[in-house]
Amino acid sequence: MNTERGRQAESSVHSAAEAALGYLYQAKWALLELLRGSAARPEAAISLELYDDVAWDETGSPTELLQLKHHVSSVRNLTDRSPDLWRTIELWLDAGPPSDPDGPTLTLITTQIAAQGTAVAAMRPDASYNLGEAIRLLEAAAQHSDAASTRAVRERFLSLGSEERAQFVGRMRVLDGAPVVGELDDLVRKALLFALPVGHEGAFLDRLWGWWFRRVLDMLRGQAKSVTGFGLRVFIDDLHSEFVQDNLPTFDDLHLSESDVPEFDDRPFVHQLRWVVAPDAILRRAVLDYYRAYAHTARWLEEDLIGIEELEQFETRLVEEWEMAFAWLLQDLPAEPTEEQKQQAGRRLLRRTLDQTAIRVRERYSEPFFTRGKHHGLADEGQIGWHPEFEKRLEELLLSRPA
Repeated sequence: MNTERGRQAESSVHSAAEAALGYLYQAKWALLELLRGSAARPEAAISLELYDDVAWDETGSPTELLQLKHHVSSVRNLTDRSPDLWRTIELWLDAGPPSDPDGPTLTLITTQIAAQGTAVAAMRPDASYNLGEAIRLLEAAAQHSDAASTRAVRERFLSLGSEERAQFVGRMRVLDGAPVVGELDDLVRKALLFALPVGHEGAFLDRLWGWWFRRVLDMLRGQAKSVTGFGLRVFIDDLHSEFVQDNLPTFDDLHLSESDVPEFDDRPFVHQLRWVVAPDAILRRAVLDYYRAYAHTARWLEEDLIGIEELEQFETRLVEEWEMAFAWLLQDLPAEPTEEQKQQAGRRLLRRTLDQTAIRVRERYSEPFFTRGKHHGLADEGQIGWHPEFEKRLEELLLSRPA
């Protein structure tokens, strides 16, 4: 009994893994399809699970339906009696009138190999394409197969009139021997060969895949219908511009969870903000910017997008600008300021400093979170501050902590 349960559990896990790979295959193939086809039809769009697994559409109407069949463990040939083929035909019969001469092209993409002398082999879109042979062999398979699981769809297919059946099969194509899911990343890389920034190919592709999977989720949630070839090209062009010498990329995955913000309560830069009674919203934003700037600095250094010396020069410029502003703060204070006056002066300095955007780590990198986050990082190190007596208070804070 335990052995049988073990087999069932193993089978369930295997089926779930196969299904997950199938969905991943669809998502990755859709990007490859869009990359390959966007130059020829930039206004056309790719959709997922809207008309079919993957589909091309133009002006809101599908022009090609793609059914994808991914097999990892199986090395069997695809034959005219294969359940994959007849399940696909059933979906296509449901997709619209079979006899529509202007209906979408119907493409089966499979990792299996079409067996020689079969209808599926005759439907390859190459020199071996033979519509007459494909119709004859498909009719024979529908008539002589005894598979109960495909009986209903085979009967539907045979019930079509001869001209209707010819129109239907005439729109079918089979792309067999397709690459498996693990090979698609390399194919996407090759399709982008001339767009990849030299030396930063991995970072570029990570950003592209992140953007693409967000688009996939939008489509699956019904928040977007499709992605156009033009939209993809615009994103790629914009992304490439982030890797030029006077710019840097912003990574969408480098965010701090809101639930983790309280963990920074005892950081010196947070104390510095409290000493000038900064609003809670400013405190929260400061933590998020501090983390994001720190995470980007680490990623840029790790991927050799920037050097330590360049970052240090940027920080030096920030400190020099702050020094002038801090000197004016001290100059403008009365001879014996109250604590409230000190706090007010500190808040003015904080606001002025965080609002400045003139100093950038690179000329074209204008993300405000990074400059704000770097200011908080410098405040955390005690190089800058907001309260007129921030240095004294930092010393007291350090001495009050356990050794």
